[in-house]
Amino acid sequence: MNGPGPGTARTLVAGVGNIFLGDDGFGVETVRRLPREVLPPHVEVADVGVRGVHLAYQVLDGWDTLVLVDVTARGGRPGTLYLIDAATPGERTSGGGPAPLDGHRMTPDAVLALLDTLCAGTGATPPRRILVVGCEPACLDEGIGLSPEVAAAVPEAVRMVTELVGQEAVV
Repeated sequence: MNGPGPGTARTLVAGVGNIFLGDDGFGVETVRRLPREVLPPHVEVADVGVRGVHLAYQVLDGWDTLVLVDVTARGGRPGTLYLIDAATPGERTSGGGPAPLDGHRMTPDAVLALLDTLCAGTGATPPRRILVVGCEPACLDEGIGLSPEVAAAVPEAVRMVTELVGQEAVV
């Protein structure tokens, strides 16, 4: 994929999750399908899996928008999709105090909290927009493969992400 031209807003779409924990593989499966779509040249898609610390450092590379794709337990029916605006630093944490720095268990909340710390320490600017496309999980037990409800939500999540990054081209 060719990079964007000078002055073009850059967007990173990152799939987060552990494919060995059932529905936690939702973000990874969704971003695996994105290359089949026509995406604007300013968009880069990354399967970061469980490498949350890597994602936090990658986001320091001057992205205007970050779209995280992950499971998000909010109490809805399994397979329910959510679009969450996480750009406000105070809204990035779940209220449980500082996130532990465990590279294998870093949730998007922990990545975003780490991002604030890294930006403060390096002088980097965080993305202007941070969105989370989340899906309510049915099962996060050990095992490979999404539940039927979450698997059925993946095509709609792909459509949501494609629509979001297309809107970024004109914002």
